[in-house]
Amino acid sequence: MILRREHTDEVQGEALGIALVYSGNFLIQAEVDTYDKTRILAGIHPDGFRWKLEPGEQFQSPEAVMAWTDQGLNRLSQTFHGLFGRRLARGCWRDRPRPILNNNWEATMFDFDEESLVKIAGKAKECGVELFVLDDGWFGARRNDKAGLGDWVANPELLPNGIAGLSKRIRGLGMEMGLWFEPEMVNKDSNLYRAHPDWILEVPGRTGCHGRNQFVLDFSRKEVVDAVYDMMCHVLDDADLSYIKWDMNRSITDCWSHALPADRQKETAHRYILGVYDLYERLIQRYPRILFESCASGGGRFDPGMLYYAPQAWCSDDSDAVERLSIQYGTSYAYPLSSIGAHVSEVPNQQVYRNVPLHTRANVACFGTHGYELDLNSLAPEELEQVREQIRFMKDNRRLLQFGTFYRLSSPFEGNVTAWMVVSEDQTEAIVGWYRTLSHVNQPTSRIRLQGLHPDRQYTVMTEGRHPYRTHAPWGDELMHMGLITSDGLSGQVETRDKYYGDFDSRLYLLRAVTPAA
Repeated sequence: MILRREHTDEVQGEALGIALVYSGNFLIQAEVDTYDKTRILAGIHPDGFRWKLEPGEQFQSPEAVMAWTDQGLNRLSQTFHGLFGRRLARGCWRDRPRPILNNNWEATMFDFDEESLVKIAGKAKECGVELFVLDDGWFGARRNDKAGLGDWVANPELLPNGIAGLSKRIRGLGMEMGLWFEPEMVNKDSNLYRAHPDWILEVPGRTGCHGRNQFVLDFSRKEVVDAVYDMMCHVLDDADLSYIKWDMNRSITDCWSHALPADRQKETAHRYILGVYDLYERLIQRYPRILFESCASGGGRFDPGMLYYAPQAWCSDDSDAVERLSIQYGTSYAYPLSSIGAHVSEVPNQQVYRNVPLHTRANVACFGTHGYELDLNSLAPEELEQVREQIRFMKDNRRLLQFGTFYRLSSPFEGNVTAWMVVSEDQTEAIVGWYRTLSHVNQPTSRIRLQGLHPDRQYTVMTEGRHPYRTHAPWGDELMHMGLITSDGLSGQVETRDKYYGDFDSRLYLLRAVTPAA
């Protein structure tokens, strides 16, 4: 939650941010009394929660984090970014640029075998991708979303050499390999459920609810967490993996545990989250070099509590680049770019059926972890060359993009143009992302005022193709107060370069300081 003064914007004014370091049911609310005083309440949601303390026992509540600024919402976000990225996230991946990956889900869904996966990975390697991720469908009887969840054993018909054999082949291509799990869920058509039907959350005597044909395992019970941990370790011990995508594709309903007495049932939801944290902690201690990405049906469980265990989260299952402008813009209010999973998906997009140019899909995804959710074998030769250039650009600039100081410049919620930028700590480099949703004829001339540059330095301005965009090197104060000119052929500019001016257009501007600070 952010409270701001009426005239506070991105660059000036007071604002107060509150975040709860917790992944369960929570409430953050503002109350205004008759004296116009505002009180903030933040904590575990009181509805459906109760905790019975025996004599001598203790209960630890979640921590709340607060940040204040009088310099606008960008400064508030930068405070959260530094806190979450450097003090909450931990482990060997906290400060490391993220690997560029190719996930097979939107390319194949459940229709794959070992050979088709290696073919996809091989083309990705040719383009410069570093990590291949096998998503849902590799285990048990999982040929659709009605069966197999809970049986974390590779399907021998699809993967005759198991995950270990596939990972060996992927490694042989010169790539890392990652794997998808949804450890908190189970299908009723699974060996795990048939052996332990009482291991799901359900209310006795009532018809149970499911989402996507899956039910929630009762992680408030240690024996359930132990069983899932053992199955996951069996896979991870045998295979050479460097990344885990941990999904959680539904909200929790029927929150009743077979293991708790009636007077403690309202402890179930909180005990469940403690079980999730316990499984995460055990896994990251056992596999400290694996990069964990939390993925809760997109952003359904994207919170500081998860960030403590997984330093990045899949931002949304809505992978359309135009939708992602709003999604990633909003996520940036609290979370650093290094934590925002963002990929290039196929067109027409599988969620909204929109056709967005390849360059714009990449220009959105690069302000995040960057990856590809498609089969690169399906692209034309000229598109593959674009992908290679996108990956070269990302490798050259990902530390700046993921760990630089981030500024929001123009909101997708307020107009046709979205803009944001990152600046290096020493103010010698910056990258600006500019995105126009719809094209119109005879557009007015336009500028975007930049932020965070050194006022007494000159900067060269180049496009993502590394061609000079303007003939002179503007000074930092000029770019911040007068703005970067973004006018193009739609506003009567005479352009000598071949450029797309249709709907869903975008550009990246690279700034490099050419003079030392005065």
